[in-house]
Amino acid sequence: MESSKNVKAIEVEEHESEEDQEHGDYDPHTWLGLTSAKVQAKNITDALIKIDEKNKDFYEKNYKQFEGELDKLLNEYQPKFQALKNKNFVTGHAAFAYFCRDFGLKQNSVEGVFAEGEPTPKKLKTLTDYCKENKVKTIFVEDMVSPKVSETLAKEVGADIKTIYTVESSEDNKSYIQSMESNIKEVYESLK
Repeated sequence: MESSKNVKAIEVEEHESEEDQEHGDYDPHTWLGLTSAKVQAKNITDALIKIDEKNKDFYEKNYKQFEGELDKLLNEYQPKFQALKNKNFVTGHAAFAYFCRDFGLKQNSVEGVFAEGEPTPKKLKTLTDYCKENKVKTIFVEDMVSPKVSETLAKEVGADIKTIYTVESSEDNKSYIQSMESNIKEVYESLK
């Protein structure tokens, strides 16, 4: 069962290494976009109903609750992000394209989509200049990626370090909704 069926995939803009090319041409982090997560949850719900029809009401009830929580976050924050002048934020790795699509944002990152290896000195210089020019106040780091380079960048540009969740593991024992709500709030606060 392919949970990302009917999710409009985002193409990787550039491959930073040969290893990146081996991962494919599309960003795999679909679940980090709330609209994509709704599609995926519906696909999973439908698949569960197909193999366990007697519990259809249970699966549909859970999906509706999940969908409602996602819609609440989207409806609350889309207008807030839209009203912001600054729509660019910096992360440890480029996992947030689907998140950005939902809220009209743009991510800049220390590492590429597949978070392999360290950035080149040229890439780091470009990112440092970007952060200084745009008065970036926060560099976001994830549990799954070494924070060393992000911490160095933050120190260089006078930014704070904050955690952002990729939901690739049980980060801080948060549910998906809790993790995404935290991400949304932290990014929003950093851009105000």
